[in-house]
Amino acid sequence: MQSIYQSTSLLLLAFGATADAFSTTSNAPSSTDVTQVGSLTVPTIGCGTIAWSTEFGRPNPELIDLVSTASTNQNGVFLDTGERYGSHAKTALGMGWGETECLVAKLLKDNDAVENHPSKAVVATKFTPSPWRTTVESVVEACEESRKRLGVESIDLYQIQMPDIVKPLRAFGFDKSYDKVYWDGLAECYNRGLVHNVGVSNYGPTLVTECSEHLAKRGVPLASNQIAYSLIGRHNGAQQTLDTCNELGVKVLAYYPFAMGLLTGKYTSAMPELSAEHALTSSLTKSRRSKFEQKDLERYAKGDGKSIPAGGVAPLLSTMERIANDRDKTVAQVALNYIICKGAVPIPGARTAAQYVDNMGALGWRLTEAEVSEMENVADNLGFSFDGAGFKRSNAKFVGYGMETWSLT
Repeated sequence: MQSIYQSTSLLLLAFGATADAFSTTSNAPSSTDVTQVGSLTVPTIGCGTIAWSTEFGRPNPELIDLVSTASTNQNGVFLDTGERYGSHAKTALGMGWGETECLVAKLLKDNDAVENHPSKAVVATKFTPSPWRTTVESVVEACEESRKRLGVESIDLYQIQMPDIVKPLRAFGFDKSYDKVYWDGLAECYNRGLVHNVGVSNYGPTLVTECSEHLAKRGVPLASNQIAYSLIGRHNGAQQTLDTCNELGVKVLAYYPFAMGLLTGKYTSAMPELSAEHALTSSLTKSRRSKFEQKDLERYAKGDGKSIPAGGVAPLLSTMERIANDRDKTVAQVALNYIICKGAVPIPGARTAAQYVDNMGALGWRLTEAEVSEMENVADNLGFSFDGAGFKRSNAKFVGYGMETWSLT
């Protein structure tokens, strides 16, 4: 119990004062650190649920503690999930959709019963484009199923998970795009009151602009666009997408904010005799990631002398560590605060209360313009950009029969 009380205290301290705007000073400009995503007021950092799972059909105890800790925040918690999220093999095979949506709903419901009051949780979920979904009504039906699994009258934020790229029969000429049909589906869900806000994911500047204009004709505002974005993941269209979304008034939700752990600081050491490069390598050898992911991450960590120069990400980590130490923050908090300063809402994953509390420690303050510029210069001089690892890519998705890609153009 003591650890729970400690986590709660840390969380309350983590939510200090700031606004959503970029600040050139380190002082907090307002009493709360929240932002607007469409009609929603949410903490400026969300929480991804893609790694959440059950144990023998019951919620993982660590997730129970996480939700309990998050519920103490006066500004609520912003959870991001999807109908396609789940840990069971049947889900991976496309037969068990909705597992994580059900888990999120149960965790929130059980916590509400314990706390004896409803939590201030905002939950975003996603519609997955699929070959058998070709009509407006197919979007509405999927939305209805997600709404029932989440146990809500209206979904806070309903997003399209990716462009319509899943085309198993493309080689035979069956590659018609249903993006506009899906946009009409979002509009229908919105106009029927099934959702409060609509968003998209992995849309580049061109597609997000087309979608925003298409929805506007039906009186529906586009609230968000979720893309991979981090200090070392600003290339390949990500920065241009963020800039376009900021101009359109579409809030960017940033997944992979830590570049799959490379920017968390867990790959570094407080031991002064251990270099950032060696500490990073040491941590990767103990990683629980798949062999494919670990191989790619090791290339980012050490460099391969080819696509990634020797030293990998270590020079940037050294700079981030210095800034973190100067501010009495963690490297992970610096990574998240950088994204906030760029006008986006980071969506880091968390599976424990301690991870959630550390993430929330990026709230209540802002990096200076000089610090942001310094880190960007170091990142740009690394000679590479982060595009994901293993089958988890920032511009592709494994869809059973192979990898399908998209481009942020």
